[in-house]
Amino acid sequence: MPDSAAGAGLSRASTPHGSLHWSTLARLIRLSNQSGTLLLMLPTLWALLLASRGTPDWSLLAVFAAGSFLMRSAGVVLNDLADRSFDRLVERTRTRPLASGVLGVPAALGTATVLMVAAAGLLSFTNELTILLSPVALLLATIYPFSKRFVHLPQAVLGFAFGWGVVMAWAAARNRLEIPVWLLYAGSIFWAVAYDTIYALQDREDDARIGVKSSALLFGARTWIAVGVSMGGMLIMLGLTGWIVSLGPGFYAMLAVVGGFFTRQVWTLRGSVSPARAFSMFRQHVWVGWAILAGIWVGFL
Repeated sequence: MPDSAAGAGLSRASTPHGSLHWSTLARLIRLSNQSGTLLLMLPTLWALLLASRGTPDWSLLAVFAAGSFLMRSAGVVLNDLADRSFDRLVERTRTRPLASGVLGVPAALGTATVLMVAAAGLLSFTNELTILLSPVALLLATIYPFSKRFVHLPQAVLGFAFGWGVVMAWAAARNRLEIPVWLLYAGSIFWAVAYDTIYALQDREDDARIGVKSSALLFGARTWIAVGVSMGGMLIMLGLTGWIVSLGPGFYAMLAVVGGFFTRQVWTLRGSVSPARAFSMFRQHVWVGWAILAGIWVGFL
């Protein structure tokens, strides 16, 4: 849809006072694109499968799947609230509801609050340790949108925020924290740095123009090296996790397949990558997450 048409559609979806309607809500929480939800959810499923040695509690799977959707939705609303002035200056984001002015700040704050309260309600189905860990998730989700103003590697902050779900999932399954979960957490951080750096390539020129920091700007022509190192770090952390929990050879075979895919992506990044290509490469990481989940399951057979 052309930008003008998109803006007109959004205007019809909102009142002049910026009250929230369903079509605007869908755009606000990126309902049509759930890649972010899956990238948040899949590491929590890795943790649940590993912590339960291949036989996870189905109720916990449902809790963390629903929680991932709610927290990712709340996260993008918080991100848009923090970035609405920047988003107006970027071609890709200028038609977002807050940036375009068709939705007001109070309505967005209310939406984020409802989503976070709903996510908090899911904690009643877990244990005390998981509940005690949850404020860290909220703190990280709140800090991340502002990190690109002060930190040259905001993708790492995203990794800390997204990866915390791994820690909470492990705690929910085992009611204690052990060495494997911290290795898995580190692997999730490395992974987020890799895929979000690829994502940031879409906006590299706009970010440089408006003064927003990102790993794509920090590493410049060496971005392919940084992404490769991050991917390598992820594979090493996952490999160590698998070794400690005694996963079988099927898991390592899947890691090898993922490593081959990573090599192909790094090779592509050595050349010029269009914004559309960068977004496509970013979305491919959802399949990486599913492949690793399958590898963990096979590793327990």
